[in-house]
Amino acid sequence: MSLDDLKEKGRRAKSERLVARSGADAKPTLKTVAELTGLAVTTVSRALADAPQIALETRQRVRQVAADIGYLPDRAAQRLRTGRTNVISLVLDPHEEILGYATSMINGLTEALRGTAYHLVITPHFSDTPQIEPVRHIMRNRMADGIVFTRTEPGDERVKLLMENNFPFICHGRTELATAHPYVDYDNYSFAYQAAKKLIAAGASKLSIILPPERFTFAHHLKHGFMTAVREEGVGFEIAKGVTLDSKSDDIRDYVFRRMGEPERPDGYICGGEVSALAVMASAYDHSLELGRDIRLVAKQTSGLFDQIRPRVETIYEDLTEAGFLMGKLLLKRIGGPAPIHELQALQTV
Repeated sequence: MSLDDLKEKGRRAKSERLVARSGADAKPTLKTVAELTGLAVTTVSRALADAPQIALETRQRVRQVAADIGYLPDRAAQRLRTGRTNVISLVLDPHEEILGYATSMINGLTEALRGTAYHLVITPHFSDTPQIEPVRHIMRNRMADGIVFTRTEPGDERVKLLMENNFPFICHGRTELATAHPYVDYDNYSFAYQAAKKLIAAGASKLSIILPPERFTFAHHLKHGFMTAVREEGVGFEIAKGVTLDSKSDDIRDYVFRRMGEPERPDGYICGGEVSALAVMASAYDHSLELGRDIRLVAKQTSGLFDQIRPRVETIYEDLTEAGFLMGKLLLKRIGGPAPIHELQALQTV
């Protein structure tokens, strides 16, 4: 056993003895952590608050001791003292198009927050209420120190509200507002452009794309990339009518199935998510059309699902876990103090 292992074993034994002496029902306090670490109570408090003035090694040691003895801060008192909640709120919209969207985003965010004083809280947004409502509620009641939200619109009211009130936030997606704002986004223009080029190179002569609802900014980015490519190549094209990426999978399948049975049907499909791509595949199968010969498909992949699909489907990957991680890091930077806007923006490339 190494010297470090012996020291760690001794420290844990000391923790157990101190907690035992305090009584089984006694709640560990800052003083308990201070006694175990040999540090002042104020130093322990600042270390647990992740104060940058305290050495990283000291902060890690204090957090480990606190975890060992089950110390939990009094959040109400902490909020009164510091004015901070140590909470990051992720506002999530329920939608089925992107498989594993919430899980991947949460994984990235929690990794970014790991080792800090911050906790992630999920705030749902339901489609029958305005997008701004959960954001306004969090901000007015100071329920979090920072907000993360998704599915931005060109003139997003949430961005306007938070910018006007100087409230820390970061969004997944951009707006078209004149005022620059913090964001992490995926280059959907390049995705649609490259997907169209791949289909044309594979022999498709008429392309179709299923877009998100027009109110979202990334719908415009996808459409712009798609239209640029088809005009450059001079091929036929159409934009799916009556369905979007937010439509139920059965509705997308029914639309594509019907279109495949009509004259001058598309022979190349671009899908911005895995659910719509599966609907296209099901429709082709039901029409006895062969993927890669009669129908060609390029899908945006986020979950790894299509790695297991046969016949193989051409995909372009969007890393949502990385997006969550980037949003967490940039939001922490914003909470830490003023920073140039360009340092709070990131665009994931294709």
